[in-house]
Amino acid sequence: MSTESTTQRLQDWTQHYTEVNGRPPRMFFSTFGCQMSFNDAELIAGLLDRVGFVKHDSPEESDLVILNTCSVRESAENRVLGHLGRLKFIKEQHPDLIIALGGCMVQRPEIVAKVQKSYRHIDILFGTHQIDHFPELLWQALQHKGKVISIEETNAIPTEGLPKLRSHSYSAMVSITYGCNNFCTYCIVPYVRGRERSRKPDDILAEIRALVADGVQEVTLLGQNVNSYGKDAGSSMDFADLLEQVDLIPGIRRIRFMSSHPRDVNPKLIRVFQEAKHVCPQFHLPMQSGSSRILKAMNRGYSKERYLEIAQQIKAAVPHVSFTTDIIVGFPGETDEDFNDTLDVVQKVRFDSAYTFIYSQRSGTPAAEMENQIPYAIKQARIQKLMDVQAEISLQINLEYEGQDLEVLVEGPSKQDDSMYTGRTGGNKLVHFPATVSEIGKIIWVHIVKASSWHLEGIPKKN
Repeated sequence: MSTESTTQRLQDWTQHYTEVNGRPPRMFFSTFGCQMSFNDAELIAGLLDRVGFVKHDSPEESDLVILNTCSVRESAENRVLGHLGRLKFIKEQHPDLIIALGGCMVQRPEIVAKVQKSYRHIDILFGTHQIDHFPELLWQALQHKGKVISIEETNAIPTEGLPKLRSHSYSAMVSITYGCNNFCTYCIVPYVRGRERSRKPDDILAEIRALVADGVQEVTLLGQNVNSYGKDAGSSMDFADLLEQVDLIPGIRRIRFMSSHPRDVNPKLIRVFQEAKHVCPQFHLPMQSGSSRILKAMNRGYSKERYLEIAQQIKAAVPHVSFTTDIIVGFPGETDEDFNDTLDVVQKVRFDSAYTFIYSQRSGTPAAEMENQIPYAIKQARIQKLMDVQAEISLQINLEYEGQDLEVLVEGPSKQDDSMYTGRTGGNKLVHFPATVSEIGKIIWVHIVKASSWHLEGIPKKN
């Protein structure tokens, strides 16, 4: 069945549903993991919005529940399985509910087998290569009332020009690459998202121009490793070239990108990062470990010394850069000396913030079979020490912003305090301040009056 005929059939179905029930069919999303997963969810939501579904915030009151999953850490998988258990009760109360499980978890054969055996109330299983075909899968489930499974690896790029239902009107995520070729020994991503494939530059630029015309203030370029953009296609345009072209788009205000791999950072990229007018002064560069021995075992492709060199070059080029990272604690064989090397890099680089994780064994990866797996108690003690060191560094850096005026993109009310709003600086600092609904999506000046390790507090400046 063609995509066009499926779209028309679903539109007819939702129109009939609306006439019978007095409301359009509702879809509920629960998304786990990285920004790539959230980007996938926006694409699926856009495809369903086009045929007449509306988003809803309650699975109990929805007609379609979609769980878009992550497989990077065991804890994320356990949360998903917990959700599946709760959804069984909801489906018992509402037998016509369609439940779809997608994303990285579904690309793992052992997970598919477990779901088929223990979670038989799931109607649709779809992998990371089937995102843009979700309407066809939904139509099959609606017609046949049987389990629909689509987990084939196509290594194709999603069809260009598909609609998206963005979470925010003022910001947007734009995928520039899919998949990963790095094969870090701890990581499941290459096995569940496939090999690297890059979108055509013209398609990316056209999408961003349309977003800017639609009022988007901030665009984030996404990829498992944005720095390798274009390598798979033999393109003459690399990531630095693409970044330059995006920076020239009329009306664009802010450009972010993630994630970068240290192995592919080069002087050309640093120069463009320094000279571009609209690229935010934030550089997220996952380190993972400060030990050259552990980095080699991780297959990261750089040493402690090389990482320090890259960090110094970036900070020299953009002295006010917000420099952030990812760190894994407790990789197999990590000794106290290896961990101290990580602390040494943290103290020398002085990251603005760090996303810290306890190593999680992922079946199917080389590291899962390595000897000398670290006991959980040791990993827990190490990560606590790391977080304490980083919290103090973050506080000292943030204290320097007290008394400064910063441009902040207003995102909305604070989740902790309804009387305050939150937003992000160009350096991705979280700021709390009083504001109004009318200011959401606007970039305003905020005078910073107080700093903590994790956020800043301020007062909007009057014009």
